[in-house]
Amino acid sequence: MSEFVRVIANRLREFVSNRRRVTRYPARVAAVVVLKEQSTNLHRSDPGRPASLKGYTRDFSATGLALVMPAIRIGERYLTSEGQTLLITLTLPAGPLQLHAVATRYEHLDGDEGERGYLIGVHIAAMAEPDRALLNQFIRTIRKNKP
Repeated sequence: MSEFVRVIANRLREFVSNRRRVTRYPARVAAVVVLKEQSTNLHRSDPGRPASLKGYTRDFSATGLALVMPAIRIGERYLTSEGQTLLITLTLPAGPLQLHAVATRYEHLDGDEGERGYLIGVHIAAMAEPDRALLNQFIRTIRKNKP
């Protein structure tokens, strides 16, 4: 039942209102997501290298991004679980950056627009100042190139 409610809420958001207060700019760059470890006793097959999920961005803002990912789980853990922090690495033209984010919404993409998987909206929770500067510069660049 909760999946049904989430789908209806997403559709209402499309038609009734857009809660975003910050302009988003479309841009596609590679993204790798790792679940930030909540516990030191979490079992992994390779303890030296955390499991990750590769996808790409759909759009950017200074406070969040939209990711297109092939799945919403890494192993048995959901990227979209309440309180789950994501460690995201983005490969920008000027270099890679890392940020911590929390998923705010997601929806299944059925491939109608050529995209498959899941669209995951994330709010940026934290990032290092050099990475913040790199992200802001990237947003300025794509804003200038926006038609």
